Amino acid sequence: MAHCYRMLGSLHDAEDLVQDTLLRAWRAFDRYDARRASVRTWLYRIATNACLTALDTRTRRPLPSGLGAPDEDPLTPLEYAPEVPWLQPVPDAWLADPGQVVAARDTLRLAWVAAVQYLPARQRAVLILRDVLDCSAAETAALLDTTPAAVNSALQRARARLADAGIAETRVTEEAADRLVVDRYAAAFEKADIEGLTALLAHDAILEMPPVRTWFTGRDRYAGFMAWVFAANGTDWRVLPTAANGGPALAAYVRRADRDEDAYRLHTLQVFDVADGRITRNTVFQDPTVLTAFALPETLPPAR
Repeated sequence: MAHCYRMLGSLHDAEDLVQDTLLRAWRAFDRYDARRASVRTWLYRIATNACLTALDTRTRRPLPSGLGAPDEDPLTPLEYAPEVPWLQPVPDAWLADPGQVVAARDTLRLAWVAAVQYLPARQRAVLILRDVLDCSAAETAALLDTTPAAVNSALQRARARLADAGIAETRVTEEAADRLVVDRYAAAFEKADIEGLTALLAHDAILEMPPVRTWFTGRDRYAGFMAWVFAANGTDWRVLPTAANGGPALAAYVRRADRDEDAYRLHTLQVFDVADGRITRNTVFQDPTVLTAFALPETLPPAR
């Protein structure tokens, strides 16, 4: 599932390709030769080729920060683009066991997956097979019906492309420390405490909200936009912790006094990147298909 998600950037496409992989494997199992490859290698070969076939008819899945410059004014009207096939987050619960998810956090975070979407499909496959799954050049060549020399060349180009995009190859983080930062952010969010939120942001923190093209970078613009959010929606919020892409996330719920509501209604899913004790990126989703995939309740009661 994680492999197909990295290749495609869509949790629903990845789920479909996993099903397709297992179906192809079942139909071909009588031709499987354990002397030539392990079951793991054989399944990854089927999955990779299924993804490459699917990518022939699919466009890349970006985040707003990959489509243009950030907006300068946090009060600028939001530009919606529902026609764009946006990158989607994936619930940790859809992936492998917790230990494997933690070990693969760097290559599951949204910024990494979004950057990989800009690579040609076969370069993308080579990078994931070599740098994520630790396949050798020879194993990768066998999986892709090419040569080790071609694999090494593609890997070099893919790594250079990621470096140009500012995506580090590794990022040492502590999961518990990241969650603590997001817990502090959640507490400030529930209080609509702009000063408290701002104190937890990196200087160049990014805020983006697909399917909205509009995005912001920098503490001041982030804070300015959040002030607008609280002014427009009220200041009575609750949050529900969750996990996405190997890292901390939260679901935000709002109770609108102007609508005479008792319950808190699901508003957004927010997925965070954290580094050095500061939030570096918050990617906010309001797509109903994404919210459904995370199995989030539609409402929360007033009582805590």
